[in-house]
Amino acid sequence: MDVLANLAQGFAVALSPFNLLWCFIGVFLGTVIGVLPGLGPAATIAMLLPLTFRMDPTGAIIMLAGIYYGAKYGGSTTSILLNVPGESASVVTCFDGYEMAKRGRGGPALGIAAIASFVAGTVGVLGLMLVAPPLAKFALSFSSPEYFGLMCLGLAMVVLLAGKSLTKALLAMLVGLWIAGMGTDLFTSTSRFTFGRMELLDGIDFVVVAIGVFALGEVLGNMELREGGRMLPVPKGLRKLLPNWQDLKDCRFAFLNGSVIGFVIGVLPGAGSTIASFISYGVEKAVSRHPEKFGTGVVEGVAAPEGANNSETGGALVPLLTLGIPGSGTTAILLAALILWGFKPGPLMIQDNPTLFWGLVASMYIGNVMLLVLNLPLIPLFAQILRLPPYLLYPVIFGISLVGVYSVSSSLFDVWMLAAFGLLGYAMRKLDYPAAPLILGLVLGDSMERALRQSLMMSQGDLSILVSRPISATMLFLAVLVLAAPLFKKANAWREKAVT
Repeated sequence: MDVLANLAQGFAVALSPFNLLWCFIGVFLGTVIGVLPGLGPAATIAMLLPLTFRMDPTGAIIMLAGIYYGAKYGGSTTSILLNVPGESASVVTCFDGYEMAKRGRGGPALGIAAIASFVAGTVGVLGLMLVAPPLAKFALSFSSPEYFGLMCLGLAMVVLLAGKSLTKALLAMLVGLWIAGMGTDLFTSTSRFTFGRMELLDGIDFVVVAIGVFALGEVLGNMELREGGRMLPVPKGLRKLLPNWQDLKDCRFAFLNGSVIGFVIGVLPGAGSTIASFISYGVEKAVSRHPEKFGTGVVEGVAAPEGANNSETGGALVPLLTLGIPGSGTTAILLAALILWGFKPGPLMIQDNPTLFWGLVASMYIGNVMLLVLNLPLIPLFAQILRLPPYLLYPVIFGISLVGVYSVSSSLFDVWMLAAFGLLGYAMRKLDYPAAPLILGLVLGDSMERALRQSLMMSQGDLSILVSRPISATMLFLAVLVLAAPLFKKANAWREKAVT
C-alpha cells in the first residue's frame, strides 16, 4: 500500500501543468534527437544542463529523463526506413526492420517498434518502482570478471548473427575488435594502430563505422544495379501502414523477452542498451520456431531489440538513484545534474527525496504514453520517405550520414573515414560478409579488454579468477555453449546422413 500511496503522490507531482510541459518537451526533443544520427541524448543533455540550473529540480530531471528515453523511440525510425543506425543499440533494429521496409512493411515495423518501446518502457518503470533496491544490491556483486563473462556471452551471439558462414562472421568480428583497439591504451597511455595519425589517438567513433558500413554500404550496393536501385514499396491505406493482429500475436513473447532482458542488463552499470539489444535479439532467435527467417524481415526481430533498448533505460536509473553509480555517459551527466542540484544519489535517495523519485517514476509512465501518441500517428508521414525515388533517396541518406558523422566531432577526417567504411561495407556486401558481427566486436571490444585487464590486475595475473567466481564462470560456460551450438548441429546432420 505504501508503494501505491507514493505512486499517487508521484502522479500528483508529475501531472502539475509545468511538469507535464517539461515532460512533453523532453520526450519530443528526445524523439527528434533519436531520428538524427550522431547527436545522441548524452550530448543533448550536456548542452541543456546549464539551462536547468534555475528550474525546479523535479521538472528539470523529468525533462532530462524524457530526452533520455525519448531518444530510444526515435532511434528506430532511420534504422528501419534508411538503414542508418543513429546509435549502437539501434544497429540490431536494422537487421529485420530495414528488410521489412524493403518488403513494403516499413509502417508495421515502425508501429511494432513504438508498441514494443511503450510496453518495455512501462515494464522498466515498474521495475524501477518495485524492485530497485534488491536489484541494486545484485548489481554490486558484478565486478570485472563478471563483466568480462557478460561481454564474452555478448560476443558469442555472433553465432546467431552469422548468416550462412560462421567463419566469415568470426573474421568480421575480429576486424571489429581490431578497430576497437585503435587509439590510446587506457592503462599504459601508449598509442595503438594509429599509423602516425593524431586523429586516431581517441579511436574511431562508433557512429562513423556503423553509418559507413550499414547506410553507405547499402546505398553503394544499390547504385551498382543497372536500374539504379528501386523505390521501396509502400502500401496504400492507413490499415496496411500499421501492425495487424497477427503481428501483435507474433510479438507477444518478444515484448516480454525484450522488456525483462533489457531491464536486468540495464541494472548492471556499464553493460548498456547495446548488449541488451543484441542478447535479446539472440534469445528471441534461439527460441523462435523459424530462426532461419531472422534477418529477412520478421516482426519479432524488431520487437525484441527495441523492447530491450527501451526497458534498459528504467534499469539504468536503478544503480544511478539507489547507489549513485552511473552506467553510461547519459546517466553520468544525470548524476552530475543531481549533485549540482544538491541531491545525494544513494541508498537514502528514495527516503530523503520522495517527491523527486516518485515524481520521476510517474512522469515516465506519462512520458511513455506521450511517446506512443506522438509516434503512432506519425507512421504514415515517416513512411512517405520510402516513396522517394532512388535518385532523391540516396542523396538524402548521404546527407543525413554526413551531417550525423560531422556533428560528432566536427572533423573532416571522420568524413573521410566514413567514406572508407562505406567502401568496406560495400565490399562486405559483395563478398557476403555479415556486418553485424563487425559492429558487435567494435562495440564490446573496448569494454571487454578493460574488464579482462582489470580482472588480471585483481588476481595478479592469474586467469583462474575468471572461472573461480560463480557468476563469471556461468557466463563463460553459457558463451561456450552458444559457440558450440553449430558444431552439435553439424554433428547431428552428419549422424543423420550416415544413418540414411
